[in-house]
Amino acid sequence: MPEGPSIVILKDLVKNLHLNNSEVLGVSGNVKTIDKNIVIHQKIKDFKSWGKHFLICFEDFTIRIHFMLFGTYLINDTKTTPLKLGLTFKKDQLNFYTCKIDLLEGDINQHYDWKVDVMSDEWDSKLAIKKLKEIPDAAVCDVLLNQHIFSGVGNIIKNEVLYRTRIHPLSKIENLPPAKLKELVKEARQYSFDFLEWKKENKLSRNWKVYHQTECANGHPIIKEELGKTHRQTYYCVKCQKKYE
Repeated sequence: MPEGPSIVILKDLVKNLHLNNSEVLGVSGNVKTIDKNIVIHQKIKDFKSWGKHFLICFEDFTIRIHFMLFGTYLINDTKTTPLKLGLTFKKDQLNFYTCKIDLLEGDINQHYDWKVDVMSDEWDSKLAIKKLKEIPDAAVCDVLLNQHIFSGVGNIIKNEVLYRTRIHPLSKIENLPPAKLKELVKEARQYSFDFLEWKKENKLSRNWKVYHQTECANGHPIIKEELGKTHRQTYYCVKCQKKYE
């Protein structure tokens, strides 16, 4: 599943095509959740990302693309996988595969709170802390995946942030010291931008400290378990990461 930084990369790639104000000349694909006729001859107003959502904005509506677990895209290229949605412009084509597509009517700003997107210029760390304090009994391995608090954070970022902050994944929010809670919020954003740069340089996996590792950076064994209410795969070091109780 692509995490927030990967969607930012897609947004930047598409923006570099300079498609703003370009007319959609053709629509293809087997998408059933939107009426393809509503898109034809419409002009692109902007491309945005919110967490794991890629947003294609038109005058009165937005197409939302969520890549789920196995979604992919191609720019000016195709593949044999059944096409979910293809948009053809004068010189370029955007093709999306194995993804979830929805149509959002009206102003996109009415649908999203940009202050919870860890990659957004409008990110609000104080708001994140406030929301975390409202769920004191929640485990940190769950809250980092809560898209209403940390939009864009996925399982890779979760694991690496918890190791970077030396917090055991089953620590509860109420037991974290205030300074450690602030550090958790700060690193969720910071690691996301580190992820972005490493992904661009094709160095992401080389920088993993615990994710898919057998030993941590200090040479201690890594434990792999499905933890929390989300039951997502979690990699952690019992020697480096403290369980706050």
